[in-house]
Amino acid sequence: MKASERTWLIDLDGTMYKGNQNIEGAREFIAFLQKQKAEYLFVTNNATRTCLQNAEHMQKLGFTNLFERDFFTSAMASASYIARHFDQRRAAYLGEAGMEEALLANHFQICEEHADFLFVGLQKQADFMDYSRALNILLGGAKLVGTNADRRLPDGDDYLIGNGAVVEMLSYASEQLPIMIGKPNASMMEEVMLYLGKAKSECIVLGDNLETDIAFGMNNEMNTVFVSSGVHTFEDVKKCHSKPYMQVSDLYELMELLV
Repeated sequence: MKASERTWLIDLDGTMYKGNQNIEGAREFIAFLQKQKAEYLFVTNNATRTCLQNAEHMQKLGFTNLFERDFFTSAMASASYIARHFDQRRAAYLGEAGMEEALLANHFQICEEHADFLFVGLQKQADFMDYSRALNILLGGAKLVGTNADRRLPDGDDYLIGNGAVVEMLSYASEQLPIMIGKPNASMMEEVMLYLGKAKSECIVLGDNLETDIAFGMNNEMNTVFVSSGVHTFEDVKKCHSKPYMQVSDLYELMELLV
């Protein structure tokens, strides 16, 4: 397969970088796609950053020729999906700049009183009282929207609690099932395809997480490439009933296969 035959849907955390650490071969792989004139979109469950912040973060890690339009986040998908499927526009959120920007872009009124929805997009500085306030918004009638179900996030050699764990906590406390949007859900794929204006058959998914990235592609009958640079390993792949289209140890190996 040539790189330019598909539009690449590329994960960020664990595939391109781990926190503030660049993953070996990631910069070279993106430069390779650019040289091959292959189309790509960074599709991330991380809802904390805006598209501009994502581009700036990667530029600091040495990536070049990246633009805001190259990024699509679970915050963007969540706000767009809810706006297209519901009429209400009063929203509270647990999150950071990326979540706020996405809500405003989709014409939500941000408020806590009489909120129709509570969007949960990970707020790294949130404390017990922040979570308790979110709980009371849900108990007041707001629908729980989980931007993604990530268990954990790679951060250098360690991990951070993922947004999915926070959504589960609030779901348990409020006795309410969440509306889940991010990878691997079909709602996320729906929003990505609308953003790109492409069919699923034209795309391929690249990522390190079997539960989110690879399932995202396989659940939607798309080819997937697993790279063992982040959350999961080849041993984890052996336990899966369905296998990714390709498995590579790093992105240098992937480039060799695409030449």
